Amino acid sequence: MRLLIMLQIIHLRMEELGLGLVSLLRIAWIAATLPILVAWLPLPGLGWFRRTLLGFARRGKILQSNTKLTVPQRFFSHFYVVAILWTTILLAAVWCYAIKMLPSFIEQDVFSTITSHLTGGSHAFSLNKSLSTREHVSNVWLSVFLLLLMEAQVLRRFYETIYVFDYSPSARMHIFGYLAGMFFYTAAPLSLCCTFAPEVFDFMKNLVAEFIVKGKDRMSKPEFNIWMFVTPFLRLRWYTWIGAAIFFWGWVHQYRCHEILGSLREKTEKLEEYVIPYGDWFEYVSSPHYSAEIVIYGGILVASGGADLSLWLLFAFVVSNLVFAATETQRWYLHKFDDYPSNRYAIFPFVY
Repeated sequence: MRLLIMLQIIHLRMEELGLGLVSLLRIAWIAATLPILVAWLPLPGLGWFRRTLLGFARRGKILQSNTKLTVPQRFFSHFYVVAILWTTILLAAVWCYAIKMLPSFIEQDVFSTITSHLTGGSHAFSLNKSLSTREHVSNVWLSVFLLLLMEAQVLRRFYETIYVFDYSPSARMHIFGYLAGMFFYTAAPLSLCCTFAPEVFDFMKNLVAEFIVKGKDRMSKPEFNIWMFVTPFLRLRWYTWIGAAIFFWGWVHQYRCHEILGSLREKTEKLEEYVIPYGDWFEYVSSPHYSAEIVIYGGILVASGGADLSLWLLFAFVVSNLVFAATETQRWYLHKFDDYPSNRYAIFPFVY
């Protein structure tokens, strides 16, 4: 009984929030991006601010050894453990909600077709209502698809931290960079489904309440078949599949670039020694893994259709943050190696 009361109270709070969650996420992305953009402004008196922000972003080879408030760089795995758990929870909840809505989606689709043929489109209100429901359900399934892409990304990144990268015991990262990573991998998956979050929570709350009241044996057992999982994805828009192709293009290249970086440790006899990376996109830019990350989230943005401001703000943070970090990495390479290839750009080939 107490659990039911608690769920009801949380539900009421979620209803009060409503679009407040979307607004909160957008404000968070703006607040995270704005300092980076300010640091880029060529204004006098901002040097200290730029240096401070760079200090927060540094890690590994470019982090000064005397910097305080640091954590081991191997803590990168924490980001992906949190991201996998959080993304999986969101994916499972939104997917269950989407499957629950699927029968009404099919009924509305059939109803709208029959109404259109029999009445010649005269029942505009009914037709518009069915189309609205159809669009809503399609958007929920689109969120499921985007969360699947995010799941593929964080699973691969977790694998890389365990089996690809060999972090030096002395490699450190700034604590603010660590907290920024935790923020990103919590807010990014939520941004992919934030529009439906209150509805999904309400659905899951009712599901839990039904389970508590009826018990496992008396719960209604939905009928599942493979087409319930396949058909909605086949109805996704053409730009969603183009976005997915862009996503996996960046996904594959980021993995290759991370393999190159991970193999550098095997080529050196001393843990603190560094060599110039070559191969794949390293032939064009100094931070191709950052370039690939931009491609990955650009693919997610394209797959979404670009109608959600939250995803544009997410993408803006990714670009500004990685360009900022790539600039510092490029400066480090040029200072460290006299024979560093002069034709390499920082992050964007032939541009920057």
